[in-house]
Amino acid sequence: MLRFIIVLVIITVNLHSQDKGSKIFTGTFLGNETRSYYGNTAPERLDLLWKVELGQGKTRINSKGGEVLWKGCGWTGQPLLVEMNDTLYVIQGAFDHNLKMFNTVTHEKKWEYKFDDVIKGTGTIWKNPDPRNPDEEYIILQGSRLGLENTTHSRLVPSFRGISLTTGEELWRMNVRKTRSYSRDVDGSPLVSGDTVYAGLENSTFIGFTPDPARAAIKDTILQPEVYFEKLLYTQKDVIKHGGNLVMESSPAYLDGKIYFTSGSGYVFGYNPAKGEIDWKFFIGSDMDGSAVVTSDSCLLIPVEKQYIDGHGGVFKLDPSKEPDSSVVWYFPVRDAKLSSWEGGIIGSPGINDATNDGSLPTLAAFHALDSNVYVVDYTKLEPDSIKVLGPNKKHKYRTPKLVWEKNVGPSISTPIFVGDKLITTGYWGLRLFKYDKDGNFKFLDDFPYSAFESTPIVHDGKLYIGGKTGYLYCLGVKNSDE
Repeated sequence: MLRFIIVLVIITVNLHSQDKGSKIFTGTFLGNETRSYYGNTAPERLDLLWKVELGQGKTRINSKGGEVLWKGCGWTGQPLLVEMNDTLYVIQGAFDHNLKMFNTVTHEKKWEYKFDDVIKGTGTIWKNPDPRNPDEEYIILQGSRLGLENTTHSRLVPSFRGISLTTGEELWRMNVRKTRSYSRDVDGSPLVSGDTVYAGLENSTFIGFTPDPARAAIKDTILQPEVYFEKLLYTQKDVIKHGGNLVMESSPAYLDGKIYFTSGSGYVFGYNPAKGEIDWKFFIGSDMDGSAVVTSDSCLLIPVEKQYIDGHGGVFKLDPSKEPDSSVVWYFPVRDAKLSSWEGGIIGSPGINDATNDGSLPTLAAFHALDSNVYVVDYTKLEPDSIKVLGPNKKHKYRTPKLVWEKNVGPSISTPIFVGDKLITTGYWGLRLFKYDKDGNFKFLDDFPYSAFESTPIVHDGKLYIGGKTGYLYCLGVKNSDE
């Protein structure tokens, strides 16, 4: 537990910077470098306090299909939350191609920046240690789809950009090059480590770079940031198995000096910055979209989609301090269920209650499945040794964790979040709020069924923020007489 306490101290320093009155409360997808923080205090009810329109925009699913119109925001779509000059702002990427910053009190738009296509993923805020001017002190690192006028064979696809948090103006853009992957989008949230940022791009590359505009240079006719390294995340064998579906959509996580991430090529990778190489690799074989989540006992929770595998999708718990072949602590399979082009399993990331657990609550993990259930397990406890389950490839049997609770809440690809003694689930049937106790008993408190959601919410001081597929950004909480 000592390691986890130290990590939380680091997170507090990194994500709650207070220079010149600025505070970053949620500065990346799932809040921190372990992908485990979702806010400080959850609401007791889900009254609608306010909503603002996010709009709609056109995109193309693939080169063969025509244009489609999407409303609101989607996966992963988690808002960022910052305070500047004692005013709280929420930053949201939207399907109308714009990254937007809203005042949470007046609901007015402070700025918006237009990309070339819809924005799906969550950005990451980087604090520049040596800015040339105030507008370069905090930079949002944000990706989008490849561009409505582009194809995967276009010369330039600048789908990754640096945006000033203060002004909403562009500071640089990055060309995501063509590879054997069929995508040149950017959905994942980068991981910040000092002056280096680590990011996975949908062209199936893992890169390290500096977002500092002072070190950017003109390349391929555009101002691009300095890239330190680039690692391809597939081999020719992976291309034969997956075709072009080699996409990395996840957000890297940090654990004990290494950076871990999932990939569409079927692997969980561990990158060692000290060596400058990937020196840990666990093969699953499935396409994986969700992110690795770091637990308080120094393990990884890995979501598994059912694709390119014979068995069921589900969630692995891996101990990366061991060799990959010996790293499985448990596997939790879920039922197959078709939705859109998916065959089943877990698309989003697991949520855990480590960050706001004062020690009186069990160590819980929750995950939404396409089979319409949210599952809650105690990730430190196992079922008896006599109970084992088949892994995703039906080649090995593994221990499985203690199931604490499950509930039919509808199919979902988002991440359920724990904050204190509250669990919040979101999906295509709406949003639900539950309360739980030290014995793992869950009680329904409230719901908000007025939108479908693919995104993940954040909470702050008793208010919940989330973008929906109806075209709005919502603020929910307990409405009082003044509201």
